[in-house]
Amino acid sequence: LDRNGIGAEGATHLAEALKVNTSLPALDLDSNSIGDEGAKAIAEALKVNVVLKDLWLNNSSICDEGAVALGEALCANRSLTSMNLYKNKINQEGAVALASALKVNTVLTAIGLGENKVGITGAAAIAQALCKNSVLQHLDLECNRVGNAGAAAIAGALPFNRVLRVLNLSSNCIGDAGAVALAEGLSTIGAAPILVLDLHNNSIGSEG
Repeated sequence: LDRNGIGAEGATHLAEALKVNTSLPALDLDSNSIGDEGAKAIAEALKVNVVLKDLWLNNSSICDEGAVALGEALCANRSLTSMNLYKNKINQEGAVALASALKVNTVLTAIGLGENKVGITGAAAIAQALCKNSVLQHLDLECNRVGNAGAAAIAGALPFNRVLRVLNLSSNCIGDAGAVALAEGLSTIGAAPILVLDLHNNSIGSEG
């Protein structure tokens, strides 16, 4: 259903169907402009749906209000393993709500937040979640203005995480200080078993 004109009303109808559906494993609503109202409807469905595993809501005009609702849903949902929110309008408030959910969620293994505006505060909240989360393996924060401070916060969480394997921090205005912090975090004994660390299109020099 990606790249259609479903909008908030269509998303609401789909959400009602999701509440009773017992077989659909994936739903792709990329580029449908469902907005916060549509996201909230989907979130309500996620609280009771027990079969959906993959959800794509990229480029869907979702702001903090919708992200907060999705965060609340992740606290209750026990089936979703992948959520993609790439290229929305999620700022720090939404990121903090999603981070709070990651502290208690026990099934989500991948979350995509690329091309939003989670900023330093959002990155710090996500870092705190990584210290407690025991299932998330793939975290995409591409192009989110996290900077050196955000990178350092995430680096500080790596020694306390045992499962994260893919970390995308590309296009985040990270310089040498952030790169050094990440290197130190990764070199700590027992740190997260990162297999892929994407730092392309930052401002890292020879020191980093």
